[in-house]
Amino acid sequence: MEVVAVPSIGWPELLIVLFVLLLLFGAKKLPDMARSIGKSTNEFKRGLREGAVPGDTSEAEPPAAPPAPKSETTPTE
Repeated sequence: MEVVAVPSIGWPELLIVLFVLLLLFGAKKLPDMARSIGKSTNEFKRGLREGAVPGDTSEAEPPAAPPAPKSETTPTE
């Protein structure tokens, strides 16, 4: 099996991407978009912290099945 390495992104590639984004969205819209992405990221991280409970293993273990209902059977004669 042949392994193909993915080249890393360097400064020239990043500058080209930023230039294309500037052309597509304009100089006025880019800071607003970056601010919105930052706020979304912070909200997501805050939700992860609030939802995480120390020592919680509920994700590792499946929930237990509810107990089977007891059926009272009386022997019929």
